[in-house]
Amino acid sequence: MDGSLVGRLADTADESPAKRLRAGHSRVPATPAVRDALSSAIVRCVRKCSRTGCQNAAVATLTYAYADSTAVVGPLATSSEPHSYDLCAQHAGRLTVPKGWEVVRYEGEFGPEDPSNDDLTALAEAVREAGSLHSPVEQPEPEASSGRRGHLRVLPTPSD
Repeated sequence: MDGSLVGRLADTADESPAKRLRAGHSRVPATPAVRDALSSAIVRCVRKCSRTGCQNAAVATLTYAYADSTAVVGPLATSSEPHSYDLCAQHAGRLTVPKGWEVVRYEGEFGPEDPSNDDLTALAEAVREAGSLHSPVEQPEPEASSGRRGHLRVLPTPSD
């Protein structure tokens, strides 16, 4: 048995996760499929529905306005926030609220927001245009001073 971390992981590769935990191993070795997925050039982050047990992709965001007793179900927010909940299409459509509360729903269709080719083309053109408009920044000429700067001194120009 090799004492190195690699050796310990190789020794536990065929054990069950429960057996590894009982033996005090805290790390589970990555299988070839996991390593291939992690090294993929294209990684897509899909947010899941916040409802317990639901593995569907989120397409809507639920936010509560407690002061107004209102639940707002709108398009998926650009980033996940702690005070809002991501919902799949099924749960966004079936949401119910307590008596006395209102639900404000987005009237359009919920669906994955993949960027279209037009969006990507417009973005690429904007980046290209911003790069071509870049003009070199002129450096200001340093002013001559007769003071001391660290270990260097500037000597005044001799006047004849």
